[in-house]
Amino acid sequence: MNSNRFKWPVRVYYEDTDAGGVVYHATYLRYFERARTERLRALGFEHGGLRADAGILFAVKSMTVDFVKPARFDELLWVDARLTEVKRASLMFEQEIRRQQGAGAVLCKALVRIACLAADTFTVTAIPDNLLQRMKDEL
Repeated sequence: MNSNRFKWPVRVYYEDTDAGGVVYHATYLRYFERARTERLRALGFEHGGLRADAGILFAVKSMTVDFVKPARFDELLWVDARLTEVKRASLMFEQEIRRQQGAGAVLCKALVRIACLAADTFTVTAIPDNLLQRMKDEL
């Protein structure tokens, strides 16, 4: 595992599952989002502060998802967010969801491109220098 891999714990709740007790496919996207948000917070930046102070937001531009194995009701999972690329106005994350128990089988994987947008116009803009450098340091 790379040193820049960030893990966030998640428990599967009933509301996260379909009628069969299996995590609904869209729920994995929420888990991925939470891990990216917490990764940003761990670097010392919060979405609300970035919007208020720097006038930027981050939005998913593209995502490729591979559903490998099902997660089920009440399981404990790890959701990671590994920053793999930092450009002037975008970021790339490789993400995985694994079981906390046993060998930690991979359940879902994603490759996520994030764009930096101006909060007032929703147009692509540069990532502020202090955040850009902090993220580059994480590679």
